[in-house]
Amino acid sequence: MNEDQVKGKAKDIGGKIQEEVGKVIGSSEQQAKGLSKQVEGKTQEKFGDAKEVLKDQGNR
Repeated sequence: MNEDQVKGKAKDIGGKIQEEVGKVIGSSEQQAKGLSKQVEGKTQEKFGDAKEVLKDQGNR
């Protein structure tokens, strides 16, 4: 697991928490920010996945 995968997962989880807090307090702005963080985190995590694949390809 590389740094992008870890940071991406953390952003995704943080975004889910922020989205849920937004639902509880009735803030559509916080919900939207949470969803945005989730997308950013998933993107970073996928980038990390791709880096791992390329690294594995290079080790063959």
